[in-house]
Amino acid sequence: AIFLHGPPVLAGFAWLLRKTSKPVAWSSGVLALLTAAVGVDAFYIEPYRLELTRVRIESPKLKRPVRIGVLADLQTDHIGEHEERALRMLLAEKPDLILLPGDFVQSSNARVREDAWLLFQKVGLKAPLGVFAVQGDVDPPGWPDLFRGLGVHCFERTGAVEVDGLQITGLSYGDGDNPRLAVPAAERFHVAFAHRPDFALGDVGADLLIAGHTHGGQVRLPGIGPLVTLSKVPRDWAAGVTALSGGRTLVVSRGIGMERGHAPRLRFLCRPELVVIDVAPKPR
Repeated sequence: AIFLHGPPVLAGFAWLLRKTSKPVAWSSGVLALLTAAVGVDAFYIEPYRLELTRVRIESPKLKRPVRIGVLADLQTDHIGEHEERALRMLLAEKPDLILLPGDFVQSSNARVREDAWLLFQKVGLKAPLGVFAVQGDVDPPGWPDLFRGLGVHCFERTGAVEVDGLQITGLSYGDGDNPRLAVPAAERFHVAFAHRPDFALGDVGADLLIAGHTHGGQVRLPGIGPLVTLSKVPRDWAAGVTALSGGRTLVVSRGIGMERGHAPRLRFLCRPELVVIDVAPKPR
């Protein structure tokens, strides 16, 4: 309604008022052009302007640097060039481990799910310390089948694994949505990740907390930030890096895809992103 019908209606007002009220006519014309430009950007340009965000933190718990790649919210109903570019861009960064915080395919079409599996195979989805995945909102029962035969560790329930001096805790969908969740600390460098960032409000004893889900709001306005986050966390936690108490760090990715179904498929001032986190040793 706004972006398709708005510009011609405003342009019509500008034409009708061009002689009787020139200031209003000029204002209507400028607003028509601005609305059209925002619509083109939000629907056709920005959703595919993939950005690589780099984060660096330090920890005395590590003996050597570790690079963590985060690919959140692929959330597509069509596997195409955008999805393949995102995966290849992430793998080109040579992460030591890869975290996938859910929302992989938003479609009941079995062909789309099969195409996603074929893409993961084609690009060679793997990392030296492993690839780890958790369930998102749109992922139905049986979602680990998307990664069959690929060696991806899928946390269908909350659990923890230890790899090369790290502890990786993957949270179930329900635990990720729990703002009163308690997760004990670990002697190793501890990474906890989930689809939703709400768990970061709880007593989570991890050094690094990672989530997706919010899409950064998908639409952000200057001076306001995200209009909708669908999360209990403060709005300024909905994307990017947040320093938490106890020296902990929360990283929330804006994700790769967009909300599907009845939602408008747009992004505005909120580009899709991959996140690469470099964790370096810090002298005690």
